[in-house]
Amino acid sequence: MSEEAELPDDHFAPRDFLSGADENSVFRSLFLAYPDALLLVNQSGVIVLANPSAAKLLGYGVQELQGMPVDALVPDSIRPRHAAYREAYGSSPRQRPMGTQMDLVARCKNGSEVMVEIALSPLQSHGLPFVVAAIRDIGAYPRVKQALQRARYSEHLAQLGRLAVDTRDPQVLLDQVPVIAAAALQVEVARVFLLEPNRLEFRIASGIGQLPGEEVGSLIANRPDTPPGYVLNCGQTVVVQDYRTEQRFTVPPTYLEASLVSALAVPLSDRGRVIGALAVRSREGKRFDSDEMRFLESLSNLLATSLQRAQSEDALNHAQRLESVGQLTGGIAHDFNNLLTVIQGNLQVLEELPALDGDAFGQQLVSAATRASKRGAELTAKLLAFSRRQVLQPSSVDVGALLGSLAGMLRRTLDQRIRIEVGVMPDCPAVQADPGQLEAALLNIAINARDAMPDGGLLRFSARVCEVPSAAVRSELEDGQNRTFVAICVTDTGCGMPDAVRDRAFEPFFTTKEAGRGTGLGLSTVYGFAKQSHGAVAMDSTPSQGTMVTLFLPRPNQGVGHPVVLAESVDVEVPKGLRVLLVEDDHEVREVVHAFLVALGCAVTEAVNAEQALLLLTPEADHALLVSDIALGTGMRGTELALLAQRRFPGLGVLLMSGFSSELLDADRDSPHEWELLRKPYSREELAGAIVRVLAIRKSA
Repeated sequence: MSEEAELPDDHFAPRDFLSGADENSVFRSLFLAYPDALLLVNQSGVIVLANPSAAKLLGYGVQELQGMPVDALVPDSIRPRHAAYREAYGSSPRQRPMGTQMDLVARCKNGSEVMVEIALSPLQSHGLPFVVAAIRDIGAYPRVKQALQRARYSEHLAQLGRLAVDTRDPQVLLDQVPVIAAAALQVEVARVFLLEPNRLEFRIASGIGQLPGEEVGSLIANRPDTPPGYVLNCGQTVVVQDYRTEQRFTVPPTYLEASLVSALAVPLSDRGRVIGALAVRSREGKRFDSDEMRFLESLSNLLATSLQRAQSEDALNHAQRLESVGQLTGGIAHDFNNLLTVIQGNLQVLEELPALDGDAFGQQLVSAATRASKRGAELTAKLLAFSRRQVLQPSSVDVGALLGSLAGMLRRTLDQRIRIEVGVMPDCPAVQADPGQLEAALLNIAINARDAMPDGGLLRFSARVCEVPSAAVRSELEDGQNRTFVAICVTDTGCGMPDAVRDRAFEPFFTTKEAGRGTGLGLSTVYGFAKQSHGAVAMDSTPSQGTMVTLFLPRPNQGVGHPVVLAESVDVEVPKGLRVLLVEDDHEVREVVHAFLVALGCAVTEAVNAEQALLLLTPEADHALLVSDIALGTGMRGTELALLAQRRFPGLGVLLMSGFSSELLDADRDSPHEWELLRKPYSREELAGAIVRVLAIRKSA
């Protein structure tokens, strides 16, 4: 701090334990040593003093900050608003924590931005025309960092999921997995090892980061004393805290020469058989925790499932191919949905923590992470819709909102030469349909339109009321159906198609795309969805002019005028003290569901499998509700457990949950009507609604 910038000696009232000679020095030292950034700003908005923490946070020197207008630290987009706020604050200065009326983002010297908290303290009451601004980097908050980290992992998994759907070349996936793993986990080295057919050697299929002896294409012996061989021998996730003290296998000298310290490796499994390993390595010690382990395991499962699909497709006929795609998406959905259940559940708990209560910017960060995890759930729904294996859950859907959201997503992902428009009739009514399936159907149509416009063009979504569809469409509807329909049209200006192609467009496996580019399932799933939704689909197309696909979907039952959200339309009231037996083999998911149930006022007993649950189901325990996953590892399934439990205790309510679409379909078909089914991931409110429905059915039985 310069001599010119010293605070006057008479500013602070001296205390008995401070002499006048030492007082200024003490407070100067406090200013310099304070861990938060401190700026002393005059009435003109000019920085008079700055401490070293401010210089470090903002990337300036202390002397550079002194004399700089404080507006220079505000991002360009909000600078006019900030200037107006500062002027209003100057006329009536007061202590103001967190600066709630403006975006708390500071602009650094290099142009980057950092999210901050700001507390303003005016010194006018002490006779000084200054304001002290205390600035804190909130990116360092542990809970916020963890929420953002988990959301980032979800985004990276969604990225590979999109690639798995779009490509049929397994090498493309193999090349991208190390890139995604290294970017998500912020490590220097990542490798995919695949077993050769003789199972005696691993081939390095892809990787990122230079490492002698582990170049892409090189071979490594499959022995328990080699790093990938040890993973295969264990058959489970392996964590290396420090290569320098590792004794379980032989550490190649090149690892130590490259300053690698810690590692995380997971097996790649194909239908229960290990076929390789995915490994990441870091120059930091003890680098990997449980979140990183779950992410890499999910990435490995997604890659292994995708490789399994690629190896199977060429050998399957058309009927077998449909089943293969269904198994692929079901496997992906299970991994995604369990991961997303944990992420969304913990985010919901985090959002309600007292530490974040009233912290608008902390809540903003949690909301951003929640939105990212929901995008992952939406991707899973699209994959399930592609396989036609999802249980339909019709509700009242706002067509305008859905088309607006879909158009926004397509603008970010499609070729920029494709212009997208949305035209919805004013006061367009809702439709009665499964919202996830409807969005997936429109997405399939849009992808076909994109392929028909390789040089760009116009993609238009529109919606209107259709009282009486054409005779051709009417023939596709159920007999005696006299409901009002909404026509949702997707029009493109692409190459169009001749009559012979148009007439077969909705047939399963029919495609005009080159080998490896299309499955022929896209429009057939649209047709199946429309029929399942008690509607119809029609197509008009002219070569060289374009194509229009129209979905005719029914409006909700008479008396329903606006879209509703079921969780909000039902008066959800779970009885306090409800005794619940929770059965879930995934530890992380079980913790989330347990937290939800406790928050709803339930008394919860946990079991990790069906066999343990049966031992806990006693008359003395007096359980009123069984909440169980359907897949419970290698033992008895949740459906079998529920049947046995209700034979012992007929009054016991049953709520089954799963991330597998095929499991939900089977349970929906074969289980008693009073059982409730809940699809992962779900919120606490959705869980509460399902519990209330179970209890209501049992009460009326």
